[in-house]
Amino acid sequence: MISRLRRSRNTIIFGGIALWGLFLIGCVSVNRAVLAPPNIPGATFVGDKDCALCHDDVTDHFGSASHAHLALSDPKLGTTGCESCHGPGSIHSKDGGGKHNIVNPKESPAACFACHTDKRAEFSLPNSHPVMAGKVGCVDCHDVHGDDLGHGPAKLTQINETCTSCHTAQKGPFVYEHGGTKEGCVSCHSPHGSINQKMLVARDSNLCLQCHLETPINHGNINANAIGNQSNAHTNRTRQGTCWSAGCHEAVHGSNSNYHLRR
Repeated sequence: MISRLRRSRNTIIFGGIALWGLFLIGCVSVNRAVLAPPNIPGATFVGDKDCALCHDDVTDHFGSASHAHLALSDPKLGTTGCESCHGPGSIHSKDGGGKHNIVNPKESPAACFACHTDKRAEFSLPNSHPVMAGKVGCVDCHDVHGDDLGHGPAKLTQINETCTSCHTAQKGPFVYEHGGTKEGCVSCHSPHGSINQKMLVARDSNLCLQCHLETPINHGNINANAIGNQSNAHTNRTRQGTCWSAGCHEAVHGSNSNYHLRR
């Protein structure tokens, strides 16, 4: 009786370990995200080969894109990465194209929000780009068929160029450039949305003080950006609110007349 219980207990333990191992192997071997694609009434999936007949300018290089990791699991169709975002394409293909029979993320951000749920929330914050109002689309800033989705150091120049394509006044060049712009627009601005004005990542002078400390000493080394190095006392001024008001550092992106970033 005891040996029978011991065998049953061992069976449960080793069986559980085996199932857990299979689960882990499955997780490691799956390298594609799983999602529910957009729905187009009456349409069925046709596969990327059908899309490439007309859209080869996109499909030829799409294999190296970040979104290429999205795919529907149907070996009969082959790769179906396009339809993961654009919806089933049978009607679109049969009609020889058209805008009414396929999902276009440029017109419908809901296609992007299916995966990027956090961005839907950010666009609902008090200060954001007017994506929800249909005045700006995700693809106006992101090359969804390319590999620009990361925000690593190699992408900072590209991000700045994307922002200044609309915000031309902030592009410069300036005689006196704000060094913070070299860190990228997103070091000060939250591009999808923020509770702060101008989509800033922090309120008022708190944003500036992240780099321009009040004390000139930082871990025993002189901090050249510290406002404590300046002849004018900033102790009271920084408590009053913003650094870019009241005739102070109004030209925060750069100035052509004053190295203190005044106009």
